[in-house]
Amino acid sequence: MEATHDMSILSLVLQASVPVQLVMLLLVAISVVSWTYIFSKHRAIKDADAQTRRFEKDFWSGGDLSMLQQSISRQRDEHGPLARIFDAGMTEFLKARNKSTSDPHAPLDGARRAMTAAYQREVDELESRLNFLASAGSVSPYIGLLGTVWGIMHAFVGLANVQQASLASVAPGIAEALIATAIGLFAAIPAVVAYNRFTHAVDRLSIRFESFSEEFLNILQRQVR
Repeated sequence: MEATHDMSILSLVLQASVPVQLVMLLLVAISVVSWTYIFSKHRAIKDADAQTRRFEKDFWSGGDLSMLQQSISRQRDEHGPLARIFDAGMTEFLKARNKSTSDPHAPLDGARRAMTAAYQREVDELESRLNFLASAGSVSPYIGLLGTVWGIMHAFVGLANVQQASLASVAPGIAEALIATAIGLFAAIPAVVAYNRFTHAVDRLSIRFESFSEEFLNILQRQVR
């Protein structure tokens, strides 16, 4: 029973050398931050997709665009990223159209620039913190491997001081070293899966944003003529 207790994961972690413990602690911190970002980003993308669907339904329902823009301006945070892109373009279009200018296409150009800037802000917000997930997924296995290499070195250095080497004397050191690699993989795998999934979701939303911007500009162009 004593041998089983000594070879438990908790016991191996507590008995590991200080550098290996620091590596494990770093990997646990990376994993905690990654899971925090995963949950928050999942919620943000899910909300953005639902808000985009609601806005597209309201936009294509055939209502007055000016009234829709006024409704969005009062509560911009509740209508989602696509609504804010529309609000930026419509606001700039109305401002430019009310100004006296010799260029009939000036309102359309202003709306295009405003929507492009708003589009970039919204996509940047959706992509925020994804770089951490990418870094965690690529770096964590190497950090775990560093802990494993250090642990194995420490085990063999201790083995050199033993008169008679045996598997029982070297196994705990190797086992505690391999735990660092296991924790590194535990931190990396969810981060990589979440990064790939979120990147795909953001790409789909950005394509919808671009398509809507082009269709909305066509509607505004017909009003300029």
